[in-house]
Amino acid sequence: MGDTGSGSHFSGTGDLDQAVAVFESVRPRLFGIAYRILSSSTEAEDLLQDVWLRWQAYDRGTVADPEAFLATVTTRLAINALQSARVRRETYVGPWLPEPVDTSADPHLGAERGEALGFAVLLLLERLSPTERAAYVLREAFDYPYRQIAEIIEVSEAAARQLVSRARKRVVSGRRAPVNGAEQRRLLTAFVAAARSGDLAALEELLAADVISYSDGGGAVRASRIPVIGAFRVAKYIRAFAERFWAGVEVGWADVNGQAAAVLRHDGEVFTVLTVNASAEGIDEVLWMMNPAKIRALSAAT
Repeated sequence: MGDTGSGSHFSGTGDLDQAVAVFESVRPRLFGIAYRILSSSTEAEDLLQDVWLRWQAYDRGTVADPEAFLATVTTRLAINALQSARVRRETYVGPWLPEPVDTSADPHLGAERGEALGFAVLLLLERLSPTERAAYVLREAFDYPYRQIAEIIEVSEAAARQLVSRARKRVVSGRRAPVNGAEQRRLLTAFVAAARSGDLAALEELLAADVISYSDGGGAVRASRIPVIGAFRVAKYIRAFAERFWAGVEVGWADVNGQAAAVLRHDGEVFTVLTVNASAEGIDEVLWMMNPAKIRALSAAT
């Protein structure tokens, strides 16, 4: 595949227009890889800028397979970026949730399938090492052969298989079988109605016994700094702030990370993106994404 280092030598062959065309043609896939590894569209966009600069400066005439080369650079940079992001997340105020992305225009964010895009899986991927996560994303979302995964993350093919297998087991064991999209949307709609009216019985009916409610305000807005656990406690917590929270709120709907989400506006401004992850047991997780920095891009898109 050739050297994928910083590429300090400039290309003597091929012009810049061709470099742009090649990069743009694979950009959706590169973004899909970076986003799934980092769980942040802002960080993924920044990373792609870096990939472009390296591609622009590289001796492109030596690259036999540009798509493979660019995927390698993107993945390796994403692994490094995730390692430093993890350090920052350790000092994050309150629960940390993935940054939501609008998937109505691009349902799979550059993947052949929507794997490793939903919030339930992204949250589980946070438990993996950066290399395990990258291997899982390349295999499960993009169906890369193990030989290529091994080259990209610089391990043996056997080690690549082991990384994917271990990651897959941890993801599967960490969650119940999810409901289909239509049922997830029905439960979310019913949850919004019950939360808005403060209907304790209706809320408890919708929630799994061990439900967890996460509020990500990032210290920028008022939000619960610890997860609330258990159907009765979550229902009581939601009812307690119903009157204040929902006053004057307009509810819109969006396709976010491949699942239905409620986009909550106050005076025309998006202040919360709310979604639920659910199984046959009911709603397992309630995600209140309130950090203005994380929902800014989605506000503009919706």
